[in-house]
Amino acid sequence: MNIAAHPHPTATSGDTPQLREDLAAAFRLCHRFGWSESVANHFSAAVSDDGRTFLINPRWQHFATITPDDLQVLDADDPTVMERPDAPDPSAWAVHATLHRELPQARVLLHCHSPYATALACLKDPKLLPIDNNTARFFGRIGYDLEFGGISDTNEEGAHLARAFGTNSVLLMANHGVTIAGNTVAEAFEDLYYFERAAQTLILARSTGQALNVLSDEVAQNTADGWKAYLGQGDRHFDYLKSVLDTEDPGWRG
Repeated sequence: MNIAAHPHPTATSGDTPQLREDLAAAFRLCHRFGWSESVANHFSAAVSDDGRTFLINPRWQHFATITPDDLQVLDADDPTVMERPDAPDPSAWAVHATLHRELPQARVLLHCHSPYATALACLKDPKLLPIDNNTARFFGRIGYDLEFGGISDTNEEGAHLARAFGTNSVLLMANHGVTIAGNTVAEAFEDLYYFERAAQTLILARSTGQALNVLSDEVAQNTADGWKAYLGQGDRHFDYLKSVLDTEDPGWRG
């Protein structure tokens, strides 16, 4: 379940109405789950084979208002986008443009400051220990960036994050938050959902002050491998969540 590294990705989604709808839904759902933060944070999705052309949310538009047509198309090799009147904010460009350029296999990138993932990231040792099914889901799939240096708004910081991400599908950013990489929006959102649940379980277990019953590496890996049979549930879950939006937030499709 790691994001496979290869120099010439074959996955091609293109700038399709379906991709735009799915990404717009992810923004709306992130807000509904209580994971949005003012008008900050960014989700993006590659639309070119090499990952360098990607969709991303406009600068400072609230997650709860984003529709498919609002999403911008950026070229990671064109820094002049920062001179446009509708330029993305510096952190969006520094992080997402660099990650899509350096990690073309990461087709979708979801970054937010969800409460429990952020609390975990603020611990001296933020490692997600395998103590149940959900925490073990991510065993061997997490990169850790332990060198917080402030707001991620420089190309150098973007390159640093790309190195920390590597071929993992999750990057836990110390004193900051979490970024999830996936092949599709549904896949990435499912991991974002489960990572927040996993972080919540670990934080609550730690809050008791009692010793944790940590799974062995062998059992944790077996559990992580066991999740592979359930990969399709992310699509079903995301379809259900979009049906909720259709009923309760019908303007989300634009």
